[in-house]
Amino acid sequence: MTQAEDSHQIRVGYQHDLALFEERALEGLDMVVLALDRTLEAVANQDVELAQIVMDNDDQVDGRYLEVHQGLITLLATQSPVATDLRLIAALLHVIKNIERMGDQCVNIAKLIPLTGNEPPVDDRMIQRIVAMGKQVRIEVVQAKRAFIDRDIPMARNLVTLDDEVDQQNRECFGLALEIGDDMDRREWAMTMLLAARALERIGDNAVDIGEQVAFVVTGLFQEFEDASHSEDQ
Repeated sequence: MTQAEDSHQIRVGYQHDLALFEERALEGLDMVVLALDRTLEAVANQDVELAQIVMDNDDQVDGRYLEVHQGLITLLATQSPVATDLRLIAALLHVIKNIERMGDQCVNIAKLIPLTGNEPPVDDRMIQRIVAMGKQVRIEVVQAKRAFIDRDIPMARNLVTLDDEVDQQNRECFGLALEIGDDMDRREWAMTMLLAARALERIGDNAVDIGEQVAFVVTGLFQEFEDASHSEDQ
């Protein structure tokens, strides 16, 4: 084999590895969707056992983060990627971190459920709002994956519109918590559910962050889709 042929073979292998790591990273969003579905079911039914499953299975999301992160770092160290590939690697490092955070937020919600006791003073209106908010966040996560696969900037930007609805639902949850009444146990339960709503809002913000990476991969320029910065990430 000539040196040119050897270099070509190495390059083909590198491109294959990069494509594989992109696929593995975006599969992490499927794992988040599954965790989110279980989390919402646990909230709807105040199911402590299902909440524990969500917590236990977060190791899979963490494992995917470590696998993809290490693989991409190895590519950076050994392959000297060109500008276009370098953008993709940088974006995927950002994406997989957002996925890991999404998984953590599902765990944060799951941890709240046992705190409310075996027979919490549930308000159905709050539960319905939390579940509706979670379903909207789920749409964002699925769309973020599709936008990245298709390198679709308009679809990525549309995540901001979807996320505005999540923000509005979060404000409605806050208003409802104030209405729930003077009973201390009910107020405490409502405050716990507000923490769950906040965690869902953060997952939506992470989905928008992934959308921003779509624009970066396509254009080479990074800009936030929203003027307001995400305080948790600053």
